[in-house]
Amino acid sequence: MLKVLVVEDEELIRTGIVLGTDWAQMNCEVVGQAANGQEGLEKARALKPDLIITDIKMPHMDGIEMVRRLREAGNEAKVIILTAYDSFSYAQSALRLGAVDYLLKPFHDGELEEAVLRVQGPAADARDPLSQFPKTFQSRYAQEVAGFIAGHYQEPEVSVGAIAGNLGISEGHLSHLFKKETGETILGYLTRYRIHRAMALLKDCRLKIYEVAEQVGYRDIAYFSATFKKLVGVSPSEYQNKGGRI
Repeated sequence: MLKVLVVEDEELIRTGIVLGTDWAQMNCEVVGQAANGQEGLEKARALKPDLIITDIKMPHMDGIEMVRRLREAGNEAKVIILTAYDSFSYAQSALRLGAVDYLLKPFHDGELEEAVLRVQGPAADARDPLSQFPKTFQSRYAQEVAGFIAGHYQEPEVSVGAIAGNLGISEGHLSHLFKKETGETILGYLTRYRIHRAMALLKDCRLKIYEVAEQVGYRDIAYFSATFKKLVGVSPSEYQNKGGRI
């Protein structure tokens, strides 16, 4: 049973996470909750959770500082970051501290559950070919690439050149470093990240396929559909009609 600590200053959101998620089905138990980073730090030390789900912007102490202090004290709990701030710097900081995922609020139905399942390893959701995505990387540049993509995947114009320019490194060198660690190209990772997000969005039957495509950075719905089917095995409409099941 995975022990979970929820740290969120907005009471409605915190309550929604604690009470609105089927923790038992995921073999999890919420052992505590906190309204700010300082309280979260104290509860993490006392309760020793396996997973911490935390907001970034909170009074008294933010989520990044809380996790930093826990890491310095030797706490190795998995961390899922929640934030309404679509900022590369936040994603970068979270990934450097070993966050397993970075979700922008308001996150969609199923996104948090998917992140929690990823924490539990390959057997968590064998039906989802992207269930072990995104990864936590070791090197600085791989982390920064993943952080940039987490904050900018919705932008159709995002490119390897744009990422490299933001990081202050040549495009060729960055591509080499990323491929060396991950075994895939930066564009390949970007594509898989976008489709991973699309899978979560398609669980909402109210969304049209073209709306999902636009929200994950695709202008061409036909190209989006072909890419989705190649990675997932079914078309976006088939996946949506099956309620997000393969």
